[in-house]
Amino acid sequence: MDDTLNTRPQRDSEGTPLRIFLVEDSEDVRDLIVESLAEIGGVRLVGYAETEMDALRDLQQHSYDVLILDIQLKQGNGMSLLQALARSNTRRQSEIKVVFSNHVSPTYRRVGVQCGVQHFFDKSSELPLLCDLLEELAQQRAGKAGRTSSSNNSPQGPAQAGGI
Repeated sequence: MDDTLNTRPQRDSEGTPLRIFLVEDSEDVRDLIVESLAEIGGVRLVGYAETEMDALRDLQQHSYDVLILDIQLKQGNGMSLLQALARSNTRRQSEIKVVFSNHVSPTYRRVGVQCGVQHFFDKSSELPLLCDLLEELAQQRAGKAGRTSSSNNSPQGPAQAGGI
């Protein structure tokens, strides 16, 4: 799945869209995210995986700017994936890690922060906030940020919904 999601060619001055890799085992949720990404200019889904093992393999083969992952997967889980990525030491610090899950308890947030997660979103109600974040990141990448994180109503701070 290496096609640009949106048909209009909105890319930054370098011609490089914001590259997103998605780890989500639910086909319905994955389709919803993909449809939502198609509405955001300047983003590209570079790949997806349904399991922890597939994600570990595929993430080594794809360059990405944003990793969006669920915690509960068909095989493995998102937190173990983040820990394995941290141990592998092959990823850049500038990559943004986002948890999009029904499991966003304080315990998961603490573990996520330890693994470099910058944003947590509740899958049941915060898809629009996830899309807002991705749109903002794409605009920043293109050098035309319309609003900053402090201009939205999301709680701020590490591993909060919308917070950095």
